Amino acid sequence: MSEFDAALAIFTQETEELLAQMEYGLLSLEDNPEDMESINTVFRAMHTIKGTSGLFGFDHVVAFTHEAETVLDTVRKGERPIDETLISILLNCKDHTANLIQHSLLGENEPLPETLKAVGTDLIAQLTGIPASSATIATVNTSTDQVTLTSCNQGSDDNWLILLKFRKNALRNGIDPLSFISYLKNKGDIVEIQTLAPELPSGHLMDPEACYLHFNIIFHSDLDKQAIADVFEFADDDCDIRIIAPHSKVEHYLSLLQEQTNDDETHIEKLGEMLINIGALTQNEVISALQQQNNHANQTNAMPKPLGEILIEQQFAEQPVIIQALKKQQSARERNIAEANYIRVDSAKLGHIINLVGELVISGAAMRLLVDRYGLNDVEEVAVGMNDLVSDIRDTALKLRMVAIGETFSRFRRTVRDVSGELNKQIELVISGGETELDKTVVEKINDPLTHLIRNALDHGIERPEQRLALGKPAQGTVHLNAYHDSGHIVIQIADDGAGLNADKILAKALANGFVTADQQLTRQEIFNLIFEAGLSTKEQASNLSGRGVGMDVVRRNIEILRGSVSLDSIEGRGTTVTIQLPLTLAIIDGFMVETENERYIIPLSMIEECVEMNPAEWEIDNIQHYISLRGEVLPYLRLGDYFNNRSRHTGRDQRESLVVVRFGQAKVGLVVDQLHGEHQTVIKPLGKVFEQLQGISGATVLGNGDVALILDVQALIQHAIKKRGAHVHATTH
Repeated sequence: MSEFDAALAIFTQETEELLAQMEYGLLSLEDNPEDMESINTVFRAMHTIKGTSGLFGFDHVVAFTHEAETVLDTVRKGERPIDETLISILLNCKDHTANLIQHSLLGENEPLPETLKAVGTDLIAQLTGIPASSATIATVNTSTDQVTLTSCNQGSDDNWLILLKFRKNALRNGIDPLSFISYLKNKGDIVEIQTLAPELPSGHLMDPEACYLHFNIIFHSDLDKQAIADVFEFADDDCDIRIIAPHSKVEHYLSLLQEQTNDDETHIEKLGEMLINIGALTQNEVISALQQQNNHANQTNAMPKPLGEILIEQQFAEQPVIIQALKKQQSARERNIAEANYIRVDSAKLGHIINLVGELVISGAAMRLLVDRYGLNDVEEVAVGMNDLVSDIRDTALKLRMVAIGETFSRFRRTVRDVSGELNKQIELVISGGETELDKTVVEKINDPLTHLIRNALDHGIERPEQRLALGKPAQGTVHLNAYHDSGHIVIQIADDGAGLNADKILAKALANGFVTADQQLTRQEIFNLIFEAGLSTKEQASNLSGRGVGMDVVRRNIEILRGSVSLDSIEGRGTTVTIQLPLTLAIIDGFMVETENERYIIPLSMIEECVEMNPAEWEIDNIQHYISLRGEVLPYLRLGDYFNNRSRHTGRDQRESLVVVRFGQAKVGLVVDQLHGEHQTVIKPLGKVFEQLQGISGATVLGNGDVALILDVQALIQHAIKKRGAHVHATTH
C-alpha cells in the first residue's frame, strides 16, 4: 500500500468517526439546544472534514461543508438559534457529506452527478433561506479561512481604552502624534481623549524637539485589537501602546477560547499563540512580554516569571482571559498525554494475533500432555509457568478486541428520530449499559438484528400519541436499550412500553399458517417465540418498515450463528421485551472437558453451575422423562451418550457417571457423562459446511494430542431436554 493509499484509508476512517460524532451531537441538541459542547462538536466535525478533504483535493466536499460550517459558526456565535428544523437540515447535510465523500473516494475528480448536485443545492437553500433556484455553492480555499470577531455592541462597555506614550525622540524621528490620532478617527469614533504630559520638565530644562505627550483615548470601533494596533504600526519604535479591550470583548474572548478548535490535536498552542489567534493579544504585545520575561530572569538569576503574570501586569490582557487560556492549554496537554497511550491498530492484525494465540494454546496443551505422558517431573514447573503465561497472553489478546457496545447503541438514536417522525409518533430512546464490552466481531454482526428489532418496536410496539393518551399512557413512548454481563455472556434487551402482544392472536395465526397443530400444548413463552417463525406476522396492514413476517426469522438465525439466543416476553397493553444472549468472544474460551462413550466434549465453563456424582437410585424421579431431584429441585437431564449415539439402552448405567449442571439464561438441565477431565483452554474452530447443521454442537477444538473434541451448544441441548419432556407429557395425556 502506497503512502497516499494509507493516508486515504486513515481519512476514510476518521471522516466516518467525525460524521458519527456530528450525528450524536445534533441528536443531543434536540434534548438540550443550549449545549455549547454539542454545538462545538458538530462545528469541529464539519470544520475538520472540510480541512482534510481539501488536502486530498475533494473540492465538492470542501465547497459543501464550507456552507454548512458557515451556518454552524453563526450558531456558535449566538447569531442564529438552533431548533428542530435546523437540526433536521443539518442531519441531512451530514448524510449528504457522507455521500459526497463516498463519491470522491470512488470517482476521484469525476463530475458530480446531477442528483447529488441537486441535493446539495437544495440543502444550502434550506440552510441559508435563499431559494434553490439562486442558491450556489462557492469554491473555498480552506487555507485562507480566518476567525473574525463580531462587531461591538453600542454602550459604555463597548469602548476600547488606548493608552499612548510617545518617547522623547519621536518628533526627531519624524513621528507626528496628532497625525495618528487624526487617522484613528477614520477607523471609528473617539469618544473622549485625555492629553497628559507627566514628564514635561519646567523652564529651561524642556527640550523643544523632544516629545513629552501621553494620550488616553476612549475609542469606539468595530475593529479588533490587531487592527487598532496597526494604526500605530509606523510608530512602534517611538511609542509604547496599551490597548485595553471593552468588557464585551472580554466576554467574547472567553467564548472564543471555549469554542476554539485545533486542527492539529498533537500540537499544544503556547499561551501567546492562543491569545493572538482569538484577537486578545497582538504580536508586538507578546514580543514585549517575552522580552520582559527574559530580562527579569537575567536580572534576578531565577526562574522566568510566568508569561501570564507579565501580560496581566502590563495590562496587555485581562485576568479572566489569561486564566481561561491557561486552563485550555492544560486541558490540551492532559488530552495529549491520554491520547499518547493509544494507537490505531488494523483489526485484521488483531485477528491474526488471536489466531496465533489460539495455536499457542494448542501447542501448550500438547507440551503439557507430553510432560504428563513421559513423567518429565523436572519439566513440570516450566510447563506450569508456560501454561500460566499462555493464559495471560490469551486474556490480554482478547481484551484488545473488546469494545464498548455504547457506540453501537448511540447510532440508533438517529433511527428512532427518523422513524418516529415518519410514523408521526413521539418516541424516546433510553440507553443504559453502554459501557458493557464484547468482542468487536460480535458488535459488527449484531448491528443488523438490533436494527430490525428496534424498527419492529417503533412500528408494531409504540402506539400513536392519541391512542396512548386514550389508554392513560403518556403521549411519548419509550424504547429502552440495555446491556449487561451474565455468566460469561452479554445480555442485550430491547424493551418498549407499547401495545404488547396478544398470545391468542399469535397462536391463531400460527395455527392458520400450519406452524403448530390444534392439539399442541404450548407455554406462554413458546407462543411468543413463534414470532420468530418465517412468514408469521400479526399486523393487519404491512408498512415499509415491517409487518410482512419477513425478518424475525433472519434475526434469530443471525443471532444463532453467533452462538447466541433470542427470546421474547410481552404483556398486552404494557409492552414487549426482546432478550438477546451472546458470547463475549468467538475466538477462545475457558472450557470444561468431559467424556462419554470414549468421545470428548467441551462445555463452556461459564455455563456450568456444578458437577456432582450421578446417583440415579436416590435422585431419579422418572427415567423415561429424564427428571431427577437435586437437593429438592426438579431438574431435567440428558445423557450425552444417548443424544449423540442414539442408543436405545443405557449401556453405562452400571458404571460411575457424573452430572454436569449447566445453565443458559434462566433454564437449567443436567448433562450425564462418563468422565470429567477438568478445565481446558479452548480454541474455537468453526465446523465445516457438512457439519454446520449438526444439532447440539457449536464448534470444535484441537486437543494437545491432535484429536478433535466437539464444543457443546448448551442452549440447543437445554431446549432439546425441555422439549423432550413436553412432547412426552403431550403423548401421555392424549
